[in-house]
Amino acid sequence: MPAIAAEYLPILLFLIVAIGFSGAFVGLPVLISNLTGANKPYADKLAEYESGFPAFSDARRQFDVRFYLVSILFIIFDLEVAFLFPWAVSLGATGVFGWASMMVFLGILTVGFIYEWKKGALEWE
Repeated sequence: MPAIAAEYLPILLFLIVAIGFSGAFVGLPVLISNLTGANKPYADKLAEYESGFPAFSDARRQFDVRFYLVSILFIIFDLEVAFLFPWAVSLGATGVFGWASMMVFLGILTVGFIYEWKKGALEWE
């Protein structure tokens, strides 16, 4: 019986280490934020940051369209990165057709970027 228990010792040690790291990764941020006072709200922390207007207000009020221009700009760059990495990895297998397809895609994204630039989404007041 002790020989069988000795075979499970590495699994038990791994489990103890995993539970210890999990507890540390969950507990340390809570401890640090309580010690530094990061959980004390003030006016700047409670301000709207996603869309620029209060979340619980009239749905038909006017809002700043620049928020949506910035979100379109994010989508342009997010799509570019999401498609460029797999393309670069498989470029040897796709050949000239894959390269030309990506150049067309990048051209379309460039047109979208120029549109954003002309609309003034890059200048925030």
